[in-house]
Amino acid sequence: MYNSTIFSRVKRSEYKKIAEITKFLRKNDLNIDTSVEEFITVMRDSQIIACGGIADNIIKCVAINEELRGEGIALSLATELVNLAYERHHSHLFIYTKTQNEVLFRQCGFFPIASVPGIVVLMENSSCRLRRYSQQLATSRQPGEKIGCIIMNANPFTLGHQYLVQQAAAQCDWLHLFLVKENTSTFPYVDRLRLVTEGTANIANLTVHPGSEYMISRATFPCYFIKEQGMVDNCYTEIDLKIFRQYLAPALGVTHRFVGTEPFCEVTSKYNADMRYWLNTPELTFPPIELVEIERLQHEGTAISASWVRRLLAKKQMDVIANLVPDCTYNYLINNPNIRQKSAGIPSEESVITVGEL
Repeated sequence: MYNSTIFSRVKRSEYKKIAEITKFLRKNDLNIDTSVEEFITVMRDSQIIACGGIADNIIKCVAINEELRGEGIALSLATELVNLAYERHHSHLFIYTKTQNEVLFRQCGFFPIASVPGIVVLMENSSCRLRRYSQQLATSRQPGEKIGCIIMNANPFTLGHQYLVQQAAAQCDWLHLFLVKENTSTFPYVDRLRLVTEGTANIANLTVHPGSEYMISRATFPCYFIKEQGMVDNCYTEIDLKIFRQYLAPALGVTHRFVGTEPFCEVTSKYNADMRYWLNTPELTFPPIELVEIERLQHEGTAISASWVRRLLAKKQMDVIANLVPDCTYNYLINNPNIRQKSAGIPSEESVITVGEL
């Protein structure tokens, strides 16, 4: 039956084929995702009848001709995509797909973890990995009536970040701080984690946690990392916040989530607004979480931001940077010329893979 059906791999550099994939996706009400590194297409009679892509450990841009659904194409495509991911040394896999494809990917060993009903579902190839992560978090739970949480990128860690943590900790019995784990920022994750840990070491009621793929990551919230695609997608925001409220916050007993006011980054500002809704809405049966916005720390009338520091770094204006970052960050910048050289190549606008001003 499938003698004329051909599976092919297409890399991002194959522009003509990518143009054909883009056209096919649009016919199926999908846009191409610029983070996809390699596609698998299913061809029949020289026409694309199905496709899917791999972006790190995330399967996305999955589309199948509607008239062919039920032929087994989806199962074969999913198998090829999983094999491709394994070849690229990814075993912990996520998939974004339309809700009507959920049953098909369940057959391939994927399980839903969050969804926007009728639109999109996020699945992973484990029925218990997220639950195990929540159980691991629960071991760090602290007593108290007011338990706070901050999730930040700190690219790099500034006096603004430090001020936010200090103010939040002063209002809480205990504060949990998570660092975004994605390694797509100017400053490597291990360095950012060290600077945050050093810069908050004197706060007694604080636990600094490594980040995970279950919070503001390419899996849960990819629009943070693909800014050239425009305004944040409400679906991705909803999924990220549902995972936080359903699994992560209850594990730690979080009652409040703290953010800084956002005068610069449209993506982060929209995310903050959506947080206020999804952390409190009675649509979800999990305990509500109060969002607390803390006014940004300013220097000479301008809110301190990581993007400001990066721009100054590109211009080698270390004297101004000294007023915007704690000693640990300043010493790190002074002692890492490679970072300064890397920053010199940053365009004047935000990098397309920067996580806003978190």
